[in-house]
Amino acid sequence: MALVSGTCGAAQRRRLIMSPELDRLVSEIMACRICVEHPVGKPMPHEPRPVVRPSATARILIAGQAPGTKVHMSGAPFTDASGDRLRDWLGVSSEEFYDPAKFAIVPMGFCFPGQDAKGGDLPPRRECAPAWRARLMALMPQVDLVLAVGQYAQRWHLGNTRAGTLTETVAGWRGIWERSSSPHLLPLPHPSWRTFAWAKRNPWFEMELLPFLKAEIRNRLGPTK
Repeated sequence: MALVSGTCGAAQRRRLIMSPELDRLVSEIMACRICVEHPVGKPMPHEPRPVVRPSATARILIAGQAPGTKVHMSGAPFTDASGDRLRDWLGVSSEEFYDPAKFAIVPMGFCFPGQDAKGGDLPPRRECAPAWRARLMALMPQVDLVLAVGQYAQRWHLGNTRAGTLTETVAGWRGIWERSSSPHLLPLPHPSWRTFAWAKRNPWFEMELLPFLKAEIRNRLGPTK
């Protein structure tokens, strides 16, 4: 799991952001082959390559969908246009975003699930979240803000508070925020190119939700240098 380098060495940096228990669990995840050897439905058509960055110190958790093709190749989360858009929404630099002391990044599916006949990404593998998610969340009690990005993350993290559609869920963000604590929850759409048209139809997203989101992120990260 690639970590951002700093003034200390890589091994020391890893100890600062990973508890022994979390480190062991990540090692298990990196060796996971459940979607190939014990799949729900058809096995995944390629070798697993989990892309997940939990943290024992980050206060912010990004709960996304699953890696796409570019992330599958790079082995690092959000190394694509969607990542650029997400960082813009958050108001953070790449250096801040990829600092695991500041952000934990744990998608609903850790591996690229493959593509459908039309070339679109398949949903996250159904085996992944039940096998790992509760265990990971239990080892990150310091997280006090979960960004539920997309319908799959919202289904898991919001449960019955999720509305009938993604738009309705995201539109209800104020109520979700007020009803949640330890951690607070904020629903977001997936930051794909399709969001451009969606945002035009829903101007409150950029006018109301994003300024609130940026302020909450900055409150946790501190002022920019």
